[in-house]
Amino acid sequence: MAVEKVGEHYKCNVCGNEVTVTKVGGGELVCCNQPMEKVSG
Repeated sequence: MAVEKVGEHYKCNVCGNEVTVTKVGGGELVCCNQPMEKVSG
């Protein structure tokens, strides 16, 4: 899932890392070799 806007929140379902988008640059967030899941935003 590509990052679309500032303020989106993503979580890694493997290790639990959480990320909040502060600048959109395109692409997909990956952690533990798996795409991060969008949880809100």
